[in-house]
Amino acid sequence: MEPTTGAPVDAVPSRVPVRQQSRRHSDQRPAGDTPDDDSVFWAPIEQVHWDGTPVREDPPPERDRSFRWPGRRSPSRPAPPPDPLPGLAALVVLSLVAAFFAWVSAGPFWLAVGHARVGTVVIDDCTGGGLTQRCRGIFTAEDGRFIAHGVKVSGVPAGGDVAGARLTARMTGPDSGTAYADAGLGRHLRWLPGLLAVLACTAGIVRWTGSARLPGRRHRRWAVAAAIAGPALITVGFLVAAW
Repeated sequence: MEPTTGAPVDAVPSRVPVRQQSRRHSDQRPAGDTPDDDSVFWAPIEQVHWDGTPVREDPPPERDRSFRWPGRRSPSRPAPPPDPLPGLAALVVLSLVAAFFAWVSAGPFWLAVGHARVGTVVIDDCTGGGLTQRCRGIFTAEDGRFIAHGVKVSGVPAGGDVAGARLTARMTGPDSGTAYADAGLGRHLRWLPGLLAVLACTAGIVRWTGSARLPGRRHRRWAVAAAIAGPALITVGFLVAAW
């Protein structure tokens, strides 16, 4: 079947005459006058309808506005601001963790650098064993300047946890509440891991609050400095309190 006329293909001619004269000439021609053969153009059957009128071409489709020419950048839209809740939560949690490690490391740090009172502690009682051992006693300074009762004794060696045992210990002051009976490398192992944990918390605050990703070098520097200053001030405060 021929798609234009719907007739069998063998019954449809391959060309159809199409008139090329303008409307003005056709209006001036007398009635009954037939056109010459030169005024008739035989067009292929695919280009005309059954009555000889040319087939109109479909209008070109509208240009897709989503199409982008190569090399042309589309106008950038501002990115939505990040959610501040995760950054605030990380700031609060890591600040509390840093404060804890700074608190437990302040006294051992002063002992390691030599700021301590040497004396003797008499064990009153001990409970538990190993890492869970808890001992208390009475500390007497070597120069007799103060006596501290009921102080916590840390670093009690094996066999020294019996009541009445006398051990050489150190205290930063009468109000510190803890006497340290260990010596040598053990003194440094009590403050170094804690301060390293404070540094790790500082790096986490810089990372999770987005201080290092702010636009602008000046704003980024101020944000990073503020993130580092928080744990640093907390550590200095506990060191001053433990002096």
